[in-house]
Amino acid sequence: MLDIVRLRVLAAVAAHGSVTKAAKRLHYAQPSVSHHLSRLEAETGARLVQRVGRGIRLTPEGEMLARRASEIIGRVDAAEAELEAMVGLRTGRVRLAGFQSVLSTIVPEAVAAMRREHAGIEVNLVEAHPEISLGLLRDGEVDAAIVFRYDDDLPADVRGVHLFDDPMYLTSVEPDQTLLGNRDSAWIGGCPRCRKELLDACAAVGFTPDIAYTSDDIVVQHALIAAGLGVTANPGLALRTHHREGVQATEIPGFRRRIHLLTYGEPPDPPATAAFAAALKAAAGRLTR
Repeated sequence: MLDIVRLRVLAAVAAHGSVTKAAKRLHYAQPSVSHHLSRLEAETGARLVQRVGRGIRLTPEGEMLARRASEIIGRVDAAEAELEAMVGLRTGRVRLAGFQSVLSTIVPEAVAAMRREHAGIEVNLVEAHPEISLGLLRDGEVDAAIVFRYDDDLPADVRGVHLFDDPMYLTSVEPDQTLLGNRDSAWIGGCPRCRKELLDACAAVGFTPDIAYTSDDIVVQHALIAAGLGVTANPGLALRTHHREGVQATEIPGFRRRIHLLTYGEPPDPPATAAFAAALKAAAGRLTR
C-alpha cells in the first residue's frame, strides 16, 4: 500500500521543482524529503527521480505517480478541510519543543488554557536546548519551538514571533553587585555552548571571568553561591523556577535574552498550532505584566 506521507512528498517535489523547496513547503528537513523519496522507490520498485547536475528531476514513472498523488492528496485535503469546518478545534495535536525555564513558567499556563478552551486538542511537550529544538522543528518532529537568542538573528528558514525579553541577573550573596565589581570573583558558568553570552557581557565591561565551576543547573548554581563559592548570571525565567534564600539578584543593564516562538514552512499554521500560539502569547503577556 502506498504511503500518503510519501505521496505528499513526491507531489511537493513535482510541484516545486526541487527537494529544498519541497522540504520548506512541507515543514521537513531536506534529508527527510530525500529519505521519503528513497522509501517510496523501494515500496513501488520503480525509479521515480534521477539526478541532473546538482538537482533532480522526475522519471516518467515519477511524473505519472506524482500526478496521481496530487489527485489523491487533493481529495484527502478536501476531506480534512470539510471535517475541520465541521468539528472546529475539537480535535488536533500540537507538538512543542522548549527549554527548561520556559516549560516551567508560561507553557503550563498556555497548556491549561488550551484544555479549558479546546479540550480535544492534544499538546505534547519535549524539553530541548534551542539548537536541538530547531533541528526537531526542521525535521517535522515538532510543530513549534520556543527558543532564546541574545540578538534578533533568527535563521532565515523559520518564522518567528517575539514573545518577550527575559532580563539577565547577577546572582551572588552580596546585594546590588555589578559585573565589573565581580571581576575578581570565582564564576559559575554553563557548558561551553551556553557560556558564550556571559563571556561577551563581561568582555564588554573589560574583563574575562574566572570560570571555576561549570553547571547549567540553577539549583547547583545557587547552592554554590549560597556557600560563598562564586557568582553567576541567571535569566529571569530561571529565577522564577528557583531562587534560593540568601542569594541576591541584580538585573544587568542591557543584557537579556529574546524569547521567540518558531514555526517552519509557509503560512498559515495548522489551526491547533495557531490556537496554541495565541495561548502562549497571552501567557507571555501576563508574565511580563
